Amino acid sequence: MSATGTASAPPEAWTDDIATPGLLRRMAALLGRDWRTGAQGTVIPRGWHVGLFPTALPQAELRPDGYAGPGIALPDLGLPRVMLGGRRATYAGDIPLGATVRRHTTIERVAEKTGRSGRIAVVTVCSTLAIDGETVVTEHENYVLREAATTTPDATAPAPAPAQARPAQIARTLTPDETLLFRFCAVTYNAHRIHYDAPYATGREGYPALVVNGPLTALLALELAREAAGREPAAFGYRLLHPLSCGRPMHLKAREEAGEEGGEELGTWRVWAEDDAGRVALDATFR
Repeated sequence: MSATGTASAPPEAWTDDIATPGLLRRMAALLGRDWRTGAQGTVIPRGWHVGLFPTALPQAELRPDGYAGPGIALPDLGLPRVMLGGRRATYAGDIPLGATVRRHTTIERVAEKTGRSGRIAVVTVCSTLAIDGETVVTEHENYVLREAATTTPDATAPAPAPAQARPAQIARTLTPDETLLFRFCAVTYNAHRIHYDAPYATGREGYPALVVNGPLTALLALELAREAAGREPAAFGYRLLHPLSCGRPMHLKAREEAGEEGGEELGTWRVWAEDDAGRVALDATFR
């Protein structure tokens, strides 16, 4: 794998948004939470900031797949399909309701390679969220750009064998439907067509059905870990390993694992999502 780019300064973008009570209520409604309980009445729960900074790209400038990008233009490498590969966030503080939050976004790295699935590029995007100049969230995201689909590999390829079952302390099963995907797309202002346009998702990109938003799966996993741990995370990171399909059961599972930081024992939670065949679709760590 080789990095591309020049020695010039990387592209960057600045934007502001306000953590409104309306955002808090919409996120709580999506997740079936009572926004008035605990600290939720005064701050945005960690992880819910995904509803901030909707990319207000003009309609004519959207990618053909409808995706507006992560607040900064992804490079045009002749790779029309995009998927989020993973995200890791560290929290230095909370976002109070009513606060004006400034986000600074840069493209850190672009790496290209060719494999069995053809040519791909991994774009690493870094964002910092700050209030009055103080950073409260630092995020790194990996976006995978792929070639146009020429067949329907996701629908016809033999399914991988399920991984060995992982022991879990807490588990929950739900079936994402079109309304859940629509509400998440609405609250995050996401026009990526694979999440709401079934003919496009199946006919153009070769998926068996609408694709469940990766950040939605991650948010549901975060809620399970937060409930199990009984606290807010200091960090939450995840990898997306396999797409989940709308209308098929999703199994969210978590277990506590010992960890050390600075010689002090910490409760670290491993949380993951499995599809109905037992394949791990998302693997995450809650610290």
